Amino acid sequence: MTARETVLDAFEEHRSLLNGVAYRMLGGFADAEDVVQEAWLRWSAADRDEVRDARGYLVRVTTRLALDRLRQARTRREAYVGPWLPEPVATDLGTTVPDTAERAVLADSVSLAVLVVLESLSPLERAVFVLREAFGFPYQEIAEALDRSEAAVRQLAGRARRHVDERRPRFTVDPGVRRDLTERFLAAATGGSIERMLELLAPDVRLIGDSGGKTKAPLRVIESADKVGRFLIAVAGTEMPEPEYRFMEINGGTALLVLSQGRPHTVLGLDVADGLVTAVYIQRNPDKLMGLLP
Repeated sequence: MTARETVLDAFEEHRSLLNGVAYRMLGGFADAEDVVQEAWLRWSAADRDEVRDARGYLVRVTTRLALDRLRQARTRREAYVGPWLPEPVATDLGTTVPDTAERAVLADSVSLAVLVVLESLSPLERAVFVLREAFGFPYQEIAEALDRSEAAVRQLAGRARRHVDERRPRFTVDPGVRRDLTERFLAAATGGSIERMLELLAPDVRLIGDSGGKTKAPLRVIESADKVGRFLIAVAGTEMPEPEYRFMEINGGTALLVLSQGRPHTVLGLDVADGLVTAVYIQRNPDKLMGLLP
């Protein structure tokens, strides 16, 4: 085995972790891949005699690169047309993570609801939250990765956790219940039944649509069951060439992928509590759907 193959093997061993950290930091799979690629370039050029812990080194480099990119993205998003949602990513945690508390934590940390909340954290708070809550890194390792004191990291972690806990969905939903509700939601929308749709929506339901100004989507958050229901019925009633509906695990939960003429057109995800839909996420920015090409 050549020296380069050895270097590559060491990197590949941790690639999944690095992708997970970068995606949760940035909310975009393409951005995450760019960060991980840059981390590889730095790793391949590094003096590995000075590296005692490859995993720690790679996480540190990836986190700092993601922080830089996140700070730049904040400026760009101020000019974004309409609401911003994370880039949807197909997940099948069951194939790589046992059906345990670890799987639940990973699924929750990549959910659309949590990623939306993470947008309201400062870049440092987000980095600490991702490393601590999603991946369980010790405070000391996080402090080294961010070049901060352990006390400062603990303070950031506490502040971030309180912020997320106040805003994240408070209910754990059985996957079967979510799938059933998503199917009923689709049936009500395509069937044009406002009555059946209203039966599924919480009174204070919110709808967030992301088109980036490139396709049709609401430019503001829509609130209340009546307004959300009527909007969805109206949208579902518009003509679409050769619509095809697929249920997929996206961002850790059942979601609906709508294809038109074989290409991704819309991703629809739901937050659910007490058997009702509390939030509807509609991703229609074509730039964010490329990773879901069948």
